[in-house]
Amino acid sequence: MQPMTKEDVDFEVQAALAWHDDDVKATIATLLEDISHLRQQLALTEGAMSRGMTRGWSPAFERK
Repeated sequence: MQPMTKEDVDFEVQAALAWHDDDVKATIATLLEDISHLRQQLALTEGAMSRGMTRGWSPAFERK
């Protein structure tokens, strides 16, 4: 996966704001809900997968 360029990030920000009719608080609330959901999914995945399947890699909840 290639890193996002500044233009990509700007586009994503504008798209998220447009989705919420430029309501910044609603946009942030949705993103925080998405983060919570993805952390739950990551926790479930971590519990279900074996170390052999990932050759020693394990998921991390925090960005490194």
